[in-house]
Amino acid sequence: MKPEPFLTGQFLLALPGIGDPRFERAVIAVCAHDSEGALGIGIGAVIDGLSLHDLLGQFDIDPGEAPDAPIHFGGPVEPRRGFILHSLDWSGQDTVEVAGRWALSGTLDVLKAIAAGNGPDEWLVALGYAGWGEGQLDEEMTRHGWFNTDSKPELIFDTSVADRWEHAFSQAGIDPRLLAAQGGTA
Repeated sequence: MKPEPFLTGQFLLALPGIGDPRFERAVIAVCAHDSEGALGIGIGAVIDGLSLHDLLGQFDIDPGEAPDAPIHFGGPVEPRRGFILHSLDWSGQDTVEVAGRWALSGTLDVLKAIAAGNGPDEWLVALGYAGWGEGQLDEEMTRHGWFNTDSKPELIFDTSVADRWEHAFSQAGIDPRLLAAQGGTA
């Protein structure tokens, strides 16, 4: 059986020299990828000065039991739109299961559940996303810039933000210190 050409459920890691400062050392959880395009949530950087309690306050949600966790830079597209990557033990109004590995939700019900202490066991909140149009990611994958890996979902929930990029490369058997900032030509 031929492997699926799409990257849903995998991680994209920015290679040194990607050429876009917004994506330096980026780690993106690919949540949807098909012939029409792709959507991923950045998990490799947090937004300075913004926490979960701040975000909950903007929606008049009492933080309750929710820890004051950092908010991640999900990507440059729609930077005011929120997304929650979470474990598969909770599902809400618009929850999408991602390749049986984690789930993605984008409505207030998941934030309310987290605050009430009855949300998913593991979760990460991000603002914005990385998006690609039809065939765009497929084309980008043929050039220097991105490396995809089938790293474990624990990368999202159990690895510190500062360590995710290096850890994901290490899990793929690559020492990121040895990566060149540009590709060669033959």
